[in-house]
Amino acid sequence: MKKKVSLNKIAFLGDYLPRKCGIATFTKDLCTSIATAYPNSQCLVVPVNDTAAGYAYPQEVRFEIAESDLSSYLRAADFLNITDVDILCVEHEFGIYGGKSGSHVLALMQQANMPIVTTLHTILQNPTAEQRRVMNELIRLSTRVITMAQKGREILLNTYNVPASKIDVIPHGIPEISFTNSDRFKDEFGVSGKQVLLTFGLLSPNKGIEYVLEALPAIIEKNPDVVFIVVGQTHPNLLRDEGEQYRLHLKHIAQKLGVQKHVVFFNRFVEFDELLRFIGAADIYITPYLTETQITSGTLAYAFGMGNAVISTPYWHAAELLADGRGSLVPFRDSHAIAESVIKLLGDDDARQQMRKKAYQLGRDMVWSAVAHKYMDSFYQAEVDYHRIGGKVAPFRTLDEQSDFLPNLRLDHLFRLSDSTGIFQHASFTVPRFSEGYCTDDNARALILALMLQETGNGSPEISNLISTYLAFINYAFDPTTKRFRNFMNFDRTWVKSQGSEDSHAHAIWALGYCIEHCRQAGMRMLATDLFEHSLTCVNDFLFPRAWASVLLGIDEYLTRFDGDRYVSQLRESLTNKLMDLFVTNSKKDWLWFEDSLTYANARISHALIRSGDAMQNKAVLEVGIKSLKWLISVQTAKKGWFRPIGTNGFYKRGENRAIFDQQPIEAQTTISACIAAYRVTDDSYWLQEAYRAFDWFLGRNDVGIPLYDQSTGGCHDGLHIDRINQNEGCESTLAYLLSLTELQTVLSASESVYKKGDYK
Repeated sequence: MKKKVSLNKIAFLGDYLPRKCGIATFTKDLCTSIATAYPNSQCLVVPVNDTAAGYAYPQEVRFEIAESDLSSYLRAADFLNITDVDILCVEHEFGIYGGKSGSHVLALMQQANMPIVTTLHTILQNPTAEQRRVMNELIRLSTRVITMAQKGREILLNTYNVPASKIDVIPHGIPEISFTNSDRFKDEFGVSGKQVLLTFGLLSPNKGIEYVLEALPAIIEKNPDVVFIVVGQTHPNLLRDEGEQYRLHLKHIAQKLGVQKHVVFFNRFVEFDELLRFIGAADIYITPYLTETQITSGTLAYAFGMGNAVISTPYWHAAELLADGRGSLVPFRDSHAIAESVIKLLGDDDARQQMRKKAYQLGRDMVWSAVAHKYMDSFYQAEVDYHRIGGKVAPFRTLDEQSDFLPNLRLDHLFRLSDSTGIFQHASFTVPRFSEGYCTDDNARALILALMLQETGNGSPEISNLISTYLAFINYAFDPTTKRFRNFMNFDRTWVKSQGSEDSHAHAIWALGYCIEHCRQAGMRMLATDLFEHSLTCVNDFLFPRAWASVLLGIDEYLTRFDGDRYVSQLRESLTNKLMDLFVTNSKKDWLWFEDSLTYANARISHALIRSGDAMQNKAVLEVGIKSLKWLISVQTAKKGWFRPIGTNGFYKRGENRAIFDQQPIEAQTTISACIAAYRVTDDSYWLQEAYRAFDWFLGRNDVGIPLYDQSTGGCHDGLHIDRINQNEGCESTLAYLLSLTELQTVLSASESVYKKGDYK
């Protein structure tokens, strides 16, 4: 292929040394070999950390990912985009990335604006449903995929329907080392004059080492100088869950069989140079794995390519590599067959040497310098393919798949901000700020959230208590004399003013309507109904459209339960008409809005009309709600594709420059709620696309590239400034995040539709 493109910067994603695992070693070797063969291409690495402390990485590591932190993957994608990476090479193994079946890496791949070449270290022929979903998406987001064996190509074609033109078969790389006699290295390990059997790699039960131990008595009877060396520490996950139980089990087998003097365990992760000497000291390398479904074995590739005689069970990689006399294949779980094969090879030096030479000769195509050129050819082709199709194809996921991208719900900060009176307005960093007390606005939003949580399955006593507390606050806030809700309360439970704003009154009505429809406790519903009825009397005199909208949302909930209430139905019609009149008065072809400026909580107005138009079966109202929301979304989407709400530092007046900062969480939340309402009415997956775009703003897909959601506390930062986030985690922002997450979780659990998430370029 004619190489017309220049790959100035190549990034590698995966585990990386000094982390102790096979993927880390592979990524290091691949990066080093390409950097050596192509010195004009800068190679950088983005490793995944399985510990909070991370690792002492070398200088080529430029950005680190926390395995279980979804926002960390999104930040990494931003880093790759900003640093103009030409090609991203992903090392894929289900177990090294966070999320269900390693799904977090898909979020990074979706946001990366460059060709992606993915090396598939595991290819499952019979995946679980979750593994299949992740694999299908991984393949779709990859410009090209690499497998290390023809069997992998076969599975990709037949099981995953991958186009043949998208697949490259490139062998596992091996070090370039001369063909030597094993006696050269035996002195170092104290086995001079012995016949050495070797296996190495992270120790776990699926390696089948017990079957080699059971074969040893027969082998030793014919070859009394045999030593079986087992190199490698226990797999970290197994060590964490079971300790050294498996290694002790193997030692017990050796003792029981009386062969313990012929078995040596090197219980450590050996460095590269020492590993080569171990392989060099071996007369026969053995991989007695227990199942066939292993498409790649780095340990097998190393031993084979360096010219070892190999005995193996016929797992996929071994069956392919050791064909045509390049090794000896024995049945699974058959110690007798292992013994026969070892005895035969140790008793026939010529046959063993012939096997070694065949393996070594084929191994010349596997040395890292050759593999580097093959990878570079794949990178060049990926660059051509990527631009030929105009970049990535927009992804399609089922809603169930998309749930993998939502963080787990954490309520720590909600409980921290709440006491027996209500929820505090503000926080100094993460600590409630008693000096500024409480407000009806926030307690109304908190009541809606608590009811949502209870309805979606969180029926804990703590949530029930919060519902009671927030409703009690709203009840106390109502002044029966003025028929208005007071808003601001001091820490000592005294009111700052006798009357709150229209917005705070409307928010209380919304929360009461929600309580009437969704609360499980009859007494609470009765109280909410009484307050709702008395609080409506002043609403027709309100002047502000966002207050009308919040009241309409409360009315919609109320009428879902009491649809025969004529007075409330008439009030809904009146407030709806007021919003429609505003739209007629202020909207133009290039300004489809209700006012001559966009300020705060803008999407709530569209949300109210969507809900009201649907409930009233009024197509004109519904159309204005949908049309205005779609226009608002176009205004709130940055050129690079992420959600960009109207900034509060000046807002956006028609004909003038819009404010970019400071961006507030409530804008994302109101947009998400409105989009979900539009989705429920239209069943158009576009609206879920936009809901997720807005939610990604919380996770770091924003103008600063910093997440506002704080996974360590469960809270949300108070705003996005031009160069930083607001470090305080107050009530409005935290409720905005929690309401958004809960609504998205609810719509996902209720729907089986397919939804398209946008291609953020």
